[in-house]
Amino acid sequence: MGFSLAIIILLGIALKKIFDAVKLPGFLGMLILGVIIGPYGLNMISSDILDISGDLRKIALIIILIRAGLGIQRDTLKKVGTVAVKMSCIPGILEGFTIMLLGSFLFGISKIEAGMLGFIIAAVSPAVVVPLMLSFMDRRLGENKGIPTLILAGASIDDVFAITIFSTFLGLYTGNNVNISMQIVGIPVSIILGMLIGVVGAILMVMLFKKCSIRDTKKALILLAVAIIITTIEEYLKGIIPIASLLGVMVVGFYIREKSNKIADALSQKFNKIWVFAELLLFVLVGAQVNIHVAFHSGFLGMIVILIGLLARCVGVLISTLGTDLDWKERIFCMIAYVPKATVQAAIGAVPLEAGVPSGELILAIAVLAIIITAPLGAIGIKVSGEKWLSHS
Repeated sequence: MGFSLAIIILLGIALKKIFDAVKLPGFLGMLILGVIIGPYGLNMISSDILDISGDLRKIALIIILIRAGLGIQRDTLKKVGTVAVKMSCIPGILEGFTIMLLGSFLFGISKIEAGMLGFIIAAVSPAVVVPLMLSFMDRRLGENKGIPTLILAGASIDDVFAITIFSTFLGLYTGNNVNISMQIVGIPVSIILGMLIGVVGAILMVMLFKKCSIRDTKKALILLAVAIIITTIEEYLKGIIPIASLLGVMVVGFYIREKSNKIADALSQKFNKIWVFAELLLFVLVGAQVNIHVAFHSGFLGMIVILIGLLARCVGVLISTLGTDLDWKERIFCMIAYVPKATVQAAIGAVPLEAGVPSGELILAIAVLAIIITAPLGAIGIKVSGEKWLSHS
């Protein structure tokens, strides 16, 4: 395990440096490293690390979402609030149902199986999108119109819709008693509960930090521990009460920023340092989940399904941004920012196969192919278009 960590750290830093030097997103190097040294490549990562890979990736994702919450300003959020709500559901729903209809037709599978495929693919990847948006926020790119905040807020809720609808199709297939109307009602309920838990956790921490003399490093560790507890509550109550815990994690950071800029600034600096290591683990381990051999099983048709789904997502982004002051270049940037897939596809792509769905192997293959195509192209597209088209403020 120790040797594997050393390999991840040394090669991850080296590849990040190389990719940064050629003006490509550094985490692409880490993703590629994960594919190469992962179990489907050279198999250099210890099984002990792979066994806890899901927990490590979740903790790394929590760290980046805390950073995102600490960086969001209330005025900016007010400016983009309505559009962010539209962006959180319209693009993903259009993409998911487009893939469902197309997949059923092209692959000859049932609408329920195609629905599972559609909403596995439909989820945008916060692991890819959030670090890039934070980079733009740090450089004040697009901040005059709140574009990075818009993408952050929309992408954080996008996954809630995708996973909920996927779970509904999975329940319909497995014969579980699924009340579709309750599932639909459960989406806003999960969002509200996630926000409420985040606010409660943040209130307790702000009171603690203001009343007690605690070093900033320990404050950061306390915040990280509370955020992990919030996500654990979601797991514990899974199937009973839906909770959008990752949204709650962002709300914790946002609330702390609202109540004390001084505390938020100190915590941001600490999480910037923690992120250096967390980023290595997140992207290398996400890459390690990618089975390139499986991806080729979906063939040319799989690629067509993914690309047409992305076109439907772009139409959804266009609909969501109608009536805003965004120009066409900024709207196209928002479309590109919603392209990357990785986190959710790696996490649940194999669930239908494990559940005995006949098309489970096909669904997994297309999910893996979606990561291979969209994660690098989307990341490069976001970086290049953002630096060219987003204005400095």
